[in-house]
Amino acid sequence: MTDQALDSDGPDRAVGVRTGAGDRFFGRHRELRSLHDDIEHAGLDTLAGRRAARARVLLIAGRPGSGRTALAEELARTLADRYPDGVLRVRLTEPGGRPVPLEEAAGSLLRAMGATAPPGADEDELTESVREALAVRRVLLLVDDARDAGHVDPLIPDNPDALVVAVAEGPLTGIPGVRPCTLGGMDAKSAIELLTCYTGEVRITVDPQAAEAVAEECGGQPAALVLLGGWLAARPSSSVADAARRLRALPDDGELPSGGRPLARAFRLVYESLPATAARTLRLLALAPAGRADAHTASALAGCSVSAAQTTLESLAALGLLRRAEDVFEVPGCLAGLLRALLDTADRPSEVQLARARMLERTVRRLQACRAVTEPDGSPARRKLAALPRALRFVSVAEADAWLDARREVLLASARVAVDDGELDTLARRLVAGLVRALAAHRGTDAAAADLYGLHRLVLDVAQRRGLHRERAAALLNLADLDAGHGRTEDALARYREALDAGRLAKDAYATGRAMESVGGAYQELGDWQRAADWYGRALAQRQTRGERADEARLYGRLGTAHTYAGRYGEALRSWRAAVAGHRRLGDVPAQARALSEVARVQEYAGRPEESLRTCREAVEWARQAGDRRLQAALQLRLADTLERLADPAAAQLHRHAAERLLGEEGSAYEIRSGSEED
Repeated sequence: MTDQALDSDGPDRAVGVRTGAGDRFFGRHRELRSLHDDIEHAGLDTLAGRRAARARVLLIAGRPGSGRTALAEELARTLADRYPDGVLRVRLTEPGGRPVPLEEAAGSLLRAMGATAPPGADEDELTESVREALAVRRVLLLVDDARDAGHVDPLIPDNPDALVVAVAEGPLTGIPGVRPCTLGGMDAKSAIELLTCYTGEVRITVDPQAAEAVAEECGGQPAALVLLGGWLAARPSSSVADAARRLRALPDDGELPSGGRPLARAFRLVYESLPATAARTLRLLALAPAGRADAHTASALAGCSVSAAQTTLESLAALGLLRRAEDVFEVPGCLAGLLRALLDTADRPSEVQLARARMLERTVRRLQACRAVTEPDGSPARRKLAALPRALRFVSVAEADAWLDARREVLLASARVAVDDGELDTLARRLVAGLVRALAAHRGTDAAAADLYGLHRLVLDVAQRRGLHRERAAALLNLADLDAGHGRTEDALARYREALDAGRLAKDAYATGRAMESVGGAYQELGDWQRAADWYGRALAQRQTRGERADEARLYGRLGTAHTYAGRYGEALRSWRAAVAGHRRLGDVPAQARALSEVARVQEYAGRPEESLRTCREAVEWARQAGDRRLQAALQLRLADTLERLADPAAAQLHRHAAERLLGEEGSAYEIRSGSEED
C-alpha cells in the first residue's frame, strides 16, 4: 500500500503510474547493506556454539510513508533464492488502523502454505498451527505494519533456518535479538531521482535547486515525493519551483507530529487541486473495507456510474493518491488517516451513512449474483440473476468463483464493517447471509468452515445487540455444528443449550426442536447414552405434536441408536420398529430398509438370532427394491454371520457369494463386512 511507494518494481507498480523508470529501487542502499550485514552477523547462540532456537527477526522501523515496506520487499527480493520454500507475507494492520485479528493473520499464512486451521480455534491453537507449519519450511516471513511485539511474536517460527522481516513504526520491545533498521528521509540525490521519474529530466535540470527544495520540503519521504511527482506530472507547464513555492505557502498542522507534517502538506497540495467530484470520491474511499475499492465500490460510494468511477479511480492513482493492484485500487495506509479526517469535517454524517449503505447494498447484490450463477438454468435464482443490471452479473461460474476468491479479504472486511457500524444491522445481516451462501455454493461448507465460523459470530453479535432471539438461535446452532464437526463437543453442547434458550424466547419451534436433537447428539458423542436418549425423546415429542412425520421417523431411529448403545435392547427394538413404520407410511423405501437392518442388528445383540434372520431377509428384499446394492451386500454378510452362528455354513457361504457378486469384487465385500461389524 502506501509504504510500497518505492516497490522493487518501481513507482509504476507502487502507485499505478507508468513512469518509464523500469525495474529500479530508489535510495536506501545503505540501509539495505546494513540489513544484509545483520543477517550475516553471528548471534549470541552461534558464538556460544549453540544452534538458535527461533528464526532471526529483522526490524525495519519508520513512519508510514517512509518507504519501509518497499525496503522490506526489496530485501525479500534479494534474499529469495536463499529461502527455497518461498517468501510469505502477512499484514497486521489495515489502512484505517484496525489491527488484523490473529485468527485472520494466521489463517492467511496457513492458506498460503496449503494448510488450514480448525474453525473457531483459539489463539494458542492457531499459534501452534502456524509454528508447526513454519517449523519444517525454510521461508522468509515478511510481517508488515506490526503494531507491537505481541502482534508479531505468535508468528515467529521455532526454526533458525527461517527469517522474519518485520515492518513497524517503532521498536518491538519484548522480542529478544531483534536487529532494528530505522528509516528517516531519503538522501537528496535519491529523492531527486524519484521526482525525475514523474517530471522528466528537463524540469529538474533547469532548476536543480528547486528540486532540492522540494525534496527538503517533503522531508525526503517517498510517499510525499510521489504525491508531488504526480502533481507535477499532471501539470506539464508548472515548474518544480512552483511546487516548492506552493508547498512552503501551506501551513503545518500543529496537531500532527513533526515527522508527519511534510506528507500532510504534500497531500493537501494535491487534494486541493482536485475537482470537487474527484475530491468527494477520494474522501469516501476512506470507507472502503480493507482500504480496497474497485469501480463497483467507488460507484456505490459516490453514487455515480461504474464507468465514471473507474475514470476517477485511474486519475487519482495517476496522482499517487491510490495504488493500483490489478483490478482494484488501494488507499495508501499513510493517507487513510488524512482521508478520514477530511471525511469527518467535509461531509455530513447522514451523507456518509448513506454512502456506506449504498456500498454494502451493492456488495449484497454482487454476492447474490455470485451464488445465483451456480444454480441450474431456469431456476428462480437464475431468472433473478438475469434481471440484474449487466454490471452486477457474472457470465459464468468460473468468473464468479474468481471474483469471490480475489475479493475474499475485502468481503470479510465488509461484513465486519457492517456489523461494527451498529446502525446498519439489517444490511449487515443480509450481507453476512449472502456471503455465507456464496462461500457455501462455491467452496463447500467444509472448505469454507473457517470463514463461515467468523461470519456466524458476526451474526451472533448483531443478534445479541438487537435482541433478535431467532437470529441468535440460528447463529448459535451454526457455530455449535462447526464446533461439533471439529471435535469440540463440550463447546458445541454449551452452544446448543444456549440456542435452545434463544429458540424458546423466539417461540421458534424449528430452532427449539433442532437444538434439542443436537443436544442429544452431543451427549451421544460424549458417550452419555441416557441423556442422549432423554433429549432425543424431547425432540421426538415436539415433532409428534407438530405432525412432522419425516422428522418423527428419523428421531425414532436416533432414539433407537442411543438405546442400543446403552444396552436397552427392548426399548431399542420398539424405537426402530416405530422408525420402520414411519418410513413405510412416508413411502421412503431406502430408509425403511436401513431401519429394518437396524432392527435385525438389535435382535442379534439381544440373543434372538432366528428373529434377526427373518428380519434381515425382509430388509434384503426392501434394499433390493430400493436399489441400494451396498446395503444389500452388507445385509447378505450379516445373514452369513448369523447363519454361521446357527451352524449352517453352507447357507452362510451362499450369502457371502451373493454379497461379492453385488459389489463386483471380493475385496470390497470384505471392506463392508468389516465396517458392519464395527457398527
